[in-house]
Amino acid sequence: MDLKTLVVDSKAVWVEFAGLDGFSVEVANLSRKELNRVRKKCTTSKFNRKSRQIEETLDDDKFVVEFTKATVKGWKGLTLEHLEGLLLIDASEKDKSDEVPYSQENAEILVGQSAEFDTWLNEVVFDLENFRRGTEEPTPRKAGGTAKKS
Repeated sequence: MDLKTLVVDSKAVWVEFAGLDGFSVEVANLSRKELNRVRKKCTTSKFNRKSRQIEETLDDDKFVVEFTKATVKGWKGLTLEHLEGLLLIDASEKDKSDEVPYSQENAEILVGQSAEFDTWLNEVVFDLENFRRGTEEPTPRKAGGTAKKS
């Protein structure tokens, strides 16, 4: 048996965001190989004349774009009420039950601006159990409290 024939490069599953009823995210696992590819794509090397060495710097904004593209494949059930618990937004003139549609740009903003969502996403995509079961069981959040408004 050859291990390379058994390895799956990527698998996407729907995972419920615990504490925000009805909000589920379709996430893809991120293998070590893929994470290294994303990091390399977002790293620039420059020669430092003072130290006479090559210094690598990670472009954080580019990393958010590439990481999001690789891991967040869609979502459903993200309402403005849920969003208020994840980000500082002005939705005073809008119906709180309106859903925020998934788009790559919306996902990048959510990952880049919500520490709670970013932390949750990192826990989910690197936990193989989420991809073995393939169900919509809530994945607990370890950082902070619940984002649900009372």
